[in-house]
Amino acid sequence: MARFTIPRDIYFGRGSLENLKDIKGKRAIVVVGGSAMQKFGFLDKTVSYLKEAGLEVETFEGVEPDPSVETVKKGAEQMQKFQPDWIVSIGGGSPIDAAKAMWAFYEYPDTKFEDLIIPFNFPELRQKAKFIAIPSTSGTATEVTAFSVITDYEKGIKYPLADFNITPDIAIVDPDIADTMPKTLTAFTGMDALTHAHEAFVSLFSSPFTDPVALQAIKTVFTDLPAAYEGDKDAREALHYAQCLAGIAFSNALLGIVHSLAHKTGAAFSTGHVPHGEANAIYLPYVIKYNAKDARAKTRYAEISKFIGGDGDDEDSLLAQLINKIEYLNTIFEIPKTLKAFGVKEDEFKEKVSAIAINAVADACTGSNPRPIDAANMEKLLNAIYYGTEVDF
Repeated sequence: MARFTIPRDIYFGRGSLENLKDIKGKRAIVVVGGSAMQKFGFLDKTVSYLKEAGLEVETFEGVEPDPSVETVKKGAEQMQKFQPDWIVSIGGGSPIDAAKAMWAFYEYPDTKFEDLIIPFNFPELRQKAKFIAIPSTSGTATEVTAFSVITDYEKGIKYPLADFNITPDIAIVDPDIADTMPKTLTAFTGMDALTHAHEAFVSLFSSPFTDPVALQAIKTVFTDLPAAYEGDKDAREALHYAQCLAGIAFSNALLGIVHSLAHKTGAAFSTGHVPHGEANAIYLPYVIKYNAKDARAKTRYAEISKFIGGDGDDEDSLLAQLINKIEYLNTIFEIPKTLKAFGVKEDEFKEKVSAIAINAVADACTGSNPRPIDAANMEKLLNAIYYGTEVDF
């Protein structure tokens, strides 16, 4: 028996933020990240529309990139004082992910973070509040997913939280907001969406419900991301919807070891965090080569290649064409091919690689990867990613 879960309502189209005017309730807290949503006026619009709907509104501002456990608990404390019946988060993946975790601590103040990192172990939510997610970036798709990523900076580890409870009740996918993204962020989030869709399509839990949206997302990203990167508004709109489709796919089919690696390397090195979308873009070609040694996965990757215009029927050729397309995008966006080229110091990499491999194997995304992996092979894969060597194992 399987399950397919999405928000009750997805509002989309330019100007769709105005649907907040129709929300029924008493109090709403708006969770937001840095200054971008304030700068471009979308935070003020969000608050204004909610007030127009008759709600009392408070804001929780300043959620950092890669939100911390401490920030989550601060937000939950404010919610416990204010007692909102709607949690509204606008911005990139970070504030929306943080707000999802705040939701659990708001409704269950005695919850331990250690309990939430166990997949599908959340308590039953919606006892006090419902959730609205409004993305400003075109990649994480957290507005439609059962996932959140929270960082424990003391341990230097990102933890993916997974539970259908945290799938938002309402998603508002307004391309006007995504138009504010700078070029680099457009590239990184687009490559994140591309990775989501690839991993969902080859996942052990892919299904007839997730495959069509995954394929459409992949096709749109390959077609429209270069133009979106250059600021084309029609391409940005298409990309904003594609990343949402990719989110619907991976929220139900789950992910794989590209994300396991990205989660466990993101905050691990002293050179600074590896941006999540950039990490995915670097790792994806290597993981495809690793997974393609599994017959089913290889066939699935060949299907992707065919769907986006790959020539011929030979799976090896189709696989190579797919990898070439991904690497071409990375070249356009000036994404390095290896962790060494990214700037991770070799001595530090060697010191930490074994522990990172063990943590990546234990990541919640590993279990749905199409080819099994142990710590020894994960370490080999990390070495290939660091040095740019062949994945021949």
